[in-house]
Amino acid sequence: MSFEDLKSAVAARSGLSKAQTDQALSAFFEHLKTSLGQGEKVSLPGVGQFEVAERAARQGRNPQTGETINIPASKAVKFKAGKALKDAVNG
Repeated sequence: MSFEDLKSAVAARSGLSKAQTDQALSAFFEHLKTSLGQGEKVSLPGVGQFEVAERAARQGRNPQTGETINIPASKAVKFKAGKALKDAVNG
């Protein structure tokens, strides 16, 4: 589902215009990025929880040359689905 598809679906279900829906969804995603960027967890009841995970620095291999390379530490976003979402997916 693309952002446009999501916007159309939310607009149809909520009765909001597409412009209002676009503003609301954009504000939500901006807040999600800001919160995760500050290391906060974001919980959406019935959907799940987003959080930031720390990845330690490690060594890896270049698959083409076999050369050992250093992979720097980084952060990644983790999502843990909530029970209601799992139940909806599993029928």
